[in-house]
Amino acid sequence: MKLKSDLSNLEEFLPKTYSLEKRLKAKTLFFKKLALKAHQFYGGKIAVIPKAGPMLPAWLSVWYTPGVSSVSTAVRADNAASFALSGRGGRALVLSDSTRVLGDGDCTPPGGLGVMEGKAMLMKYLGGFDAFPVCINSRGADGKPSAEKIIDFAHMVAPTFGAINLEDISQPNCYRVLDELQKTCSIPVWHDDAQGTACVTCAALINALKLARKKINKIKIVLYGAGAANSTVAKYLMLLGANGGDIVMFDSAGTLNKNRTDLKNNPDFYRQWNLCLKTNKNGVKTQEEAFKNADVLIALSKPGPGTIKPEWIKLMAKKAIVFACANPVPEIYPDEALAAGAFIAGSGRGDFPNQVNNSLCFPGLLKAVLLCRAKAITDTMALASAEAIASCAAAKGLKKEKILPDMYDPEVYPLQVKAVVKQALKEGLAQENITPEEAYKRAKADIKASRRLSGDLYKSGYIKKLPASLISSALKEALKEA
Repeated sequence: MKLKSDLSNLEEFLPKTYSLEKRLKAKTLFFKKLALKAHQFYGGKIAVIPKAGPMLPAWLSVWYTPGVSSVSTAVRADNAASFALSGRGGRALVLSDSTRVLGDGDCTPPGGLGVMEGKAMLMKYLGGFDAFPVCINSRGADGKPSAEKIIDFAHMVAPTFGAINLEDISQPNCYRVLDELQKTCSIPVWHDDAQGTACVTCAALINALKLARKKINKIKIVLYGAGAANSTVAKYLMLLGANGGDIVMFDSAGTLNKNRTDLKNNPDFYRQWNLCLKTNKNGVKTQEEAFKNADVLIALSKPGPGTIKPEWIKLMAKKAIVFACANPVPEIYPDEALAAGAFIAGSGRGDFPNQVNNSLCFPGLLKAVLLCRAKAITDTMALASAEAIASCAAAKGLKKEKILPDMYDPEVYPLQVKAVVKQALKEGLAQENITPEEAYKRAKADIKASRRLSGDLYKSGYIKKLPASLISSALKEALKEA
């Protein structure tokens, strides 16, 4: 028996004597080792290829000098023409300073390139638009990451792009950068770690509450972790109708409440202090108090296992919903949460049911703002995306093990595009004359073309096949280390 190139039979190669924890450790090690080998083999994972033709001698005078000067003068006369006369209208920037890369922390400026290239790859394949990964050195003279440097860079490079996706920027800079750029940048800015995660989390919760037959305005919620992701989750939940007073948030120092002078007196954490004033009406301080009769747990905190204890889950209300989404290891394994009494469990991993992953959101939402040339991305546009994701899954029938659509679902991104464009038009933010139905059709066609292009490049040999020996060696190394 051989390990298939699509890795679909990977589970069969893990020793049956392994515990669940050891199997997950072995799989994580395998994916990390294979990632190193595959990235080295390909030299990264994205490339720039021409999309115009023919590439004949005379035509080079059209694509380049002297013909192309007419493009420059046309854009000089009307900067908005750059969206139609160049790739700008279908191109996003993936911007990071690599100071908080996944769960690995500060990886130095070039250390985030693998993740940013991955983001750009998914934008092209899943969303049907181009994206460029850029990792910058944001350190100031004192050697510390500077929010102002990121903000300045975004302003300087904005004329090349139609939207900006911020990624893997450490706290508190991530808050300041997003808030400032949303107010001052000439193109829409999105922070996927925060807004994308919150969108998909809300979509998952909308459907989970349907199955549990609970109303969002009548539930008690525990948010474990108060970073960029969960602070945005809290904001979106309240916009969806959750009562802020019935939300209890935890950070590393305890619960957020009106007595947290450490947050009140630190201007860097203005978002958390604002949540101190809006949540936890009863001043709950302990996990036992917070989890008692809670309907929902959303954990975006320290990787587990063991961060969330089964005995806390046992304190929750009937038909409790548990999303433990730390990567690479959830705060509590879904199987463990279910055994402790959870009704529905989700995580950030794809090897469990109900993967709550922001890849379900950002390709569709950013495609929408590019198609309608939105001036900004509002919270209501983000929630329109969340509702579309939830509706896509609901249309196919909800189950406790299936509350979200797959990333390969042909409808999930076009439906988001339609919903977000509709909301942008409603708010007067769309600068392109396109209807939601036209945007849906364009998105569907562009995504289909992108996926076909990827397949054609692979079949033609332009994208080389990864040697089977690399895959098997990664597996052997992972099993040996596990």
